[in-house]
Amino acid sequence: MVQEHSKVAYQVMWNRLISVVEEQAQALVRTAFSTSVREAGDLSAGVYDTHGNMLAQAVTGTPGHVNAMADAVAHFIRRIGRQNIFDGDIYITNDPWEGTGHLHDITMVTPSFHKGVLVGFFACTAHIVDIGGRGFGADAQSIYEEGLQIPIMKFAEKGDVDETLSRIIRGNVREPDQLIGDIYALATCNEIGHRRLIEMMTEFNLDHLDGIAEFILENSRRATIEAIAALPRLSADGEMTVDGFDTPITLKVKVTVHADRIVSDFTGSSGLDKKGINCPLVYAKAYACYALKVAIAPEIPNNAASLAPFEIEAPANSIVNAQHPAPVALRHIVGHFVPDTVYAAFDKIVPGLVPAEGAGCLCNFQVSLRPRTDVPAPAKARRSEVLTFNSGGSGARPEFDGLNATAFPSGVMTMPIEATEHAGPVIIWRKELRPDSGGAGKTRGGLGQYMEVGAMEGHEFDIQAMFDRVDHPARGRRGGMAGASTTIARDDGTAMNGKGKQFVPHGRKVVMAFPGGAGYGAPSERPKELVLRDLARGYISAETAARDYGLVEHEIKAVQDALAKGEIA
Repeated sequence: MVQEHSKVAYQVMWNRLISVVEEQAQALVRTAFSTSVREAGDLSAGVYDTHGNMLAQAVTGTPGHVNAMADAVAHFIRRIGRQNIFDGDIYITNDPWEGTGHLHDITMVTPSFHKGVLVGFFACTAHIVDIGGRGFGADAQSIYEEGLQIPIMKFAEKGDVDETLSRIIRGNVREPDQLIGDIYALATCNEIGHRRLIEMMTEFNLDHLDGIAEFILENSRRATIEAIAALPRLSADGEMTVDGFDTPITLKVKVTVHADRIVSDFTGSSGLDKKGINCPLVYAKAYACYALKVAIAPEIPNNAASLAPFEIEAPANSIVNAQHPAPVALRHIVGHFVPDTVYAAFDKIVPGLVPAEGAGCLCNFQVSLRPRTDVPAPAKARRSEVLTFNSGGSGARPEFDGLNATAFPSGVMTMPIEATEHAGPVIIWRKELRPDSGGAGKTRGGLGQYMEVGAMEGHEFDIQAMFDRVDHPARGRRGGMAGASTTIARDDGTAMNGKGKQFVPHGRKVVMAFPGGAGYGAPSERPKELVLRDLARGYISAETAARDYGLVEHEIKAVQDALAKGEIA
């Protein structure tokens, strides 16, 4: 029986639910052990009705997690069985195809009971630093090499934790305390969400969520379809080639606008790669939906109904629809390029709305540190796994410059060097913006950054590189110029690969330059005052100011003199 409330009351409840899941997410940030969660915000949190429909998601988190997790709870209900769902249960998985795309994401679901009756579910996901296997990288050739697989199962039943499962997890990973700590943090944040939900239900005298669920889903569906209906009924193709592992891969999409939905068909995209950069459909879908939704309906909250009109199709065993047992550890490499591929098509349907291409995938790397082996190591040397999240520049927007060293589309934060160095015996020698990396244009692409990393005295390390845009920099849109490409090498000049596990001996550093976003519009159309500002700030060099933007010698010298005199801060 649906309890009737006014539309105003339901709107208040809807806002309250969003606040509940945001508190849920912030609790995870505060309690997580992994720096990827604490410092980068690589997580998601959401609340679901009894059918597994997502009603609200936290603002904190990544589209790849939360939009993929939107489909996950239904898998949990099906696998566990409704007859086996009890108060005090906690469910867990890292299944890439029924979770969020790779083994390094732990998803936990908790049923929420009120007055002895199931009223919904809370779910959250976090990226953990290590899950065993080959480690976080692209080197595996199947899912079985990538780490411990946890099928959908109960971590706790009626409040009793499965200690056997805990021991199995501990015995298969390099950082057992960290991982178990993260699992308990995930369970705790769901519990906090549950508490706040019960408080809300008590306040509004609710016995169930049927009424508010219907209100949220119906209004979200209608608003999203109205936004789609305002678009031209057109189809357009988009294409992008990126580095891949050993050979380039091509993403192709046909975006078709219907009266009540948008279909993105990835037929023609490359087939599976032999290495772990393949992307399950659930993750590709998450980012394709995200790209279109932020373009046409950013003000509508994310939930099952607001995502449903964005349909994704892709051939089985293509690079964006990897099937088991394909290796998928670095599925974000491909998944983060999906929005720019979709935008290449959508720009032809609605010109002047979407940005130029950006860095795309995160510029992440993981270092596996250990005592040096070339000579006896000092007694204080130790093993450690350190993962750091970093970003290149985002693409220029039609009316605004791209954002410097900012992750789009993932939205995760760049980790501060202090947090990274605290996690293990690693030293970040350099981390600064990269001048001239943003593509020139009427609006300029966002800057990438320089990083230089080494180990503390007495250590050597392996670095798991996860970079792209080495051979295929971000492309400009509507006359804008390309962003700078990625470079990576040892400090002795030894070239390194953009992807894969690579050894770095004692005393050596890795020098990296992350890519910039591309420009939008012709550089000749950029207002001169903005070019002068960029020159004064060090975003562009005098050479770039002259070559790409047409500044003359006396204009450049005037800026340089003002800087020398301290007249420009």
